[in-house]
Amino acid sequence: MDIQTLTEFFKWCTIINAALLILSVGMYMVAPDFIYRAQSRFFPIARDTFDPIFYGLLGGYKIAIIVFSAVPYVALEIIG
Repeated sequence: MDIQTLTEFFKWCTIINAALLILSVGMYMVAPDFIYRAQSRFFPIARDTFDPIFYGLLGGYKIAIIVFSAVPYVALEIIG
């Protein structure tokens, strides 16, 4: 596998993951009650506990995107 292929792979991983993050944030901004009701069917949790947990998960996902997709893409662009 050459550097060009890896660069393209990480580029598309970053784009797809960022799009999913933006979609998740957008859905939460538009319909937070719907998301809470849908998740509380599987995990019974209070609303005042749900919001910080959801924000924490979004923050963790953002960090994972940066560490595992964006940084390798930028590094491969630099050395490529």
